[in-house]
Amino acid sequence: MQFENSTTNSKGGPSPLKGIKVIELGQVLSAPFAGSIFADLGAEVIKIERTISGDDARTMGPAFRGGDALNFHIFNRNKKSISLDLKDPEKLKKLDRLIAKADILIHNLRPGVTKDLGLDGETLTSKHPRLIYCEISAFGHKGPMQMRPGYEPLIQAYSGLSSTNGGPGDPPIRIGASVCDQGSGMWVVIGALSMLTQRASSGKGGIVNTSLLETALAWNGQKNDAYLNLKQMPVKHASGHPSFVPYEAFETLDGPVLICCGNDRLFQKLSNLMDKAHWCEDPRFMTNRSRITHKDALYEELLPLLKRKSRSQWLKDFDEAGIPCSPILGIEEVVQQEQVLALEMFQEVPQEDFTLTALPLSFNGLRPKILSTAPKLGAHNGLLEEM
Repeated sequence: MQFENSTTNSKGGPSPLKGIKVIELGQVLSAPFAGSIFADLGAEVIKIERTISGDDARTMGPAFRGGDALNFHIFNRNKKSISLDLKDPEKLKKLDRLIAKADILIHNLRPGVTKDLGLDGETLTSKHPRLIYCEISAFGHKGPMQMRPGYEPLIQAYSGLSSTNGGPGDPPIRIGASVCDQGSGMWVVIGALSMLTQRASSGKGGIVNTSLLETALAWNGQKNDAYLNLKQMPVKHASGHPSFVPYEAFETLDGPVLICCGNDRLFQKLSNLMDKAHWCEDPRFMTNRSRITHKDALYEELLPLLKRKSRSQWLKDFDEAGIPCSPILGIEEVVQQEQVLALEMFQEVPQEDFTLTALPLSFNGLRPKILSTAPKLGAHNGLLEEM
């Protein structure tokens, strides 16, 4: 099955993966997030759920619409739902016939479950050579912990992500977003799309493996590599950066502003704006490397200057001088920003009374549209009966 780059959906939005069929055996977040990316891109995504209760995410929070939690709607829009008992041999046969017509299968089931059911990668790719089988686990597909289940905060803790988050003196802090779960979903999509390209010439699919742990290690790659190669332990910088100075949030007269001088040219602009042109002639501050070494001395002079004006005035001055800067906004402010609204990232769900954050991709200037709300449990069981 080939990609059709100019394909659009019935509503006129870009749908580059139209014609691709994806089976999702997904729970809660990582696999459903991967499935939602495929669905937003126009693939037909069929979600396989347990009978009666379905995906646990349906009850992860108060009832929002149709009895399901908001989280379920977020990660399962544009999909179809089939509910079945995976322990029923007859249902498994029908599922296998459905898989035979699919391009991609994604799952994040508990380790060992797929092997017991005959739904593991080796079995399915042997039976269906064109299938691209994608598996997301907690700790990886090999190693002494491969059979252990895991969740986002556990992986952040185990991987070192929590230990490097926060500021000096802070205890380990979980990153607020589910970067391991959602990151793993993204890696699976990248892997599957890579294999689709390979299959176009070879005719064969294969197995894609990733895990929350591997994703976390990749996100922390700079810190891991600094230790492996330099025996350098990471220092917590709160809003700052270990490789640039000044590059963090600073207090003004009435609130914090983030300033990012990512090179010496920007620092020169900051020096001129502060009427401190001599900083660029001071050996302690002339280069970024010297500023890292003498950060405390620079900040001793810089901090009092920043407290002489309001945040809004500094933001105006920095913008005019070409110095990258930003206020630190709360969610209630972000969703009202003119720039954010211009991107049209928040889309109304058709035939519903609520809004969801859309796919952060555009094709030829157009963003894929949310076409339907998350499906009712088993709403598309008729598809299985046709098998």
